[in-house]
Amino acid sequence: MRTRHLLMAVGLAAVWGFNFVVMQAGLRHFPPLLYVTLRFTLAAFPALLFVGGPRAPWRWVVAAGATLGVTQYGLLLVGMRAGMPAGLSSLVVQIQAVFTVIFAVVLLKERITSRRITGMGVAFAGLVLIALNLGNGSPVGAFVLVVASALAWGMGNIAVRKAAPPDSLRFTVWMSAVAALPMFGLSLLLEGVPHLTFSVEGTLSVLYVALISTLGGFGVWGFLLRRYDASVVAPYSLLVPVFGMSSAALFTGEPISTVKLLAGALIVCGVLYAGTRPAGRTAAVPGKTGQADMRPEPTGSR
Repeated sequence: MRTRHLLMAVGLAAVWGFNFVVMQAGLRHFPPLLYVTLRFTLAAFPALLFVGGPRAPWRWVVAAGATLGVTQYGLLLVGMRAGMPAGLSSLVVQIQAVFTVIFAVVLLKERITSRRITGMGVAFAGLVLIALNLGNGSPVGAFVLVVASALAWGMGNIAVRKAAPPDSLRFTVWMSAVAALPMFGLSLLLEGVPHLTFSVEGTLSVLYVALISTLGGFGVWGFLLRRYDASVVAPYSLLVPVFGMSSAALFTGEPISTVKLLAGALIVCGVLYAGTRPAGRTAAVPGKTGQADMRPEPTGSR
């Protein structure tokens, strides 16, 4: 990877990692479901007026909007509002890679290898370590909600895999549009009629997650994937929890304990091990079952 593209990949991971701190700030001004509504509305409009159609089957656009948009982000933000810290959330959601592999085996009939089983086991051990060491600052219920959001992310990855969109940015815009309306309905039903008051922090938070993290982030991600193999680009998404935890420690004072570091190492190493091929192994033809490239869609990182 060329130096400037390498810097783009690392910078993107930093943007998506810091996104968790930004979302935590936004939750001080908006209820979680309304916050998600604002994010997807701003990411979709007016962009969809200029990008053209999604260039993917509508059933998969709707499925991605329901899983990655409504369910994943709804559960993540509710979990963070319930007390799950930003840095820890950025780490826990990476377990989506384990759920993605499980769903791919069950739904897409992909062959699972011993390498993937080992990697998933290591990553899951990291998640268990976090669960066993939850303190007063991380309620069990909030932790479960964030894990459930990772499960929805895994299911959404399957929808995106089936959609196989040629343009990830265009697909993201339409997925956001599909998610915005039902999310607004859920916000009205569960949170009531919103009483919005202007605040600089709240406004900047929504602008960041919608324009920089979502549209800008997927623009860069798609740019890199068009120039390099997914196996080259994807590992950089594992830097997201590194930036997420460090930025949370810097800006919110969230402590980074030895247990968190160990759990983080287990999750990141397990996911990386499961998602890479042994040296000398030839890549399979994309689209075939078995060792086909499982390109991750890091929409939940942003």
